[in-house]
Amino acid sequence: MTDGRSTPAGRRRLVLFGPPGSGKGTQAQLLGAQTGQHHLATGDILRAERAQGTALGARVGGYMDRGELVPDEVIISVMAAHLQGLERRGFVFDGFPRTVAQAEALDSMLAAIRRPLQAVVVLEVPAEVLERRLLGRAEVEGRSDDTPETVRTRMRIYQESTAAVLAYYSARLPVVRIDGDRPVALVHRAVLQAVGISMPDPG
Repeated sequence: MTDGRSTPAGRRRLVLFGPPGSGKGTQAQLLGAQTGQHHLATGDILRAERAQGTALGARVGGYMDRGELVPDEVIISVMAAHLQGLERRGFVFDGFPRTVAQAEALDSMLAAIRRPLQAVVVLEVPAEVLERRLLGRAEVEGRSDDTPETVRTRMRIYQESTAAVLAYYSARLPVVRIDGDRPVALVHRAVLQAVGISMPDPG
């Protein structure tokens, strides 16, 4: 089983994993900007649908406000639509999959287009740091899903449900754990190293 290091950087297929506030969105954006991988962020997709007042946005709004996981069938259908056209591109998933059922569905979708995942990168950050980051983000961005209650709910759900996805992937793919409690640039360098992408030393 390969982690895809022989695949060109822009065509690698990865999952960036970690609890809410771990910085996976930032790191996925940096990866996409540097390599050309398509960044698939479920949180961004759902917030955009909600801001646009779509039927999907109305359906998922309550779950997001309470810090709960959106039902599997909804997320799976959303991601299936966003995978269209990516048969020849690399991609990095951010915020998906969050349950074993989602991971199994994703494997099936990717098998159908012959683009299986190659590696999972996990950002690990202490719980107290995560809570501080999320509440700070709420003040800056005004996000309804970053209240103290929803932060605690999301952390509990991550530990109870989403962390099980790592056990699923550990039996199938290279899983690399990275200390995410560091400056963004250092974490980014560690992510690149984990997936075998070289980064020029700063001049």
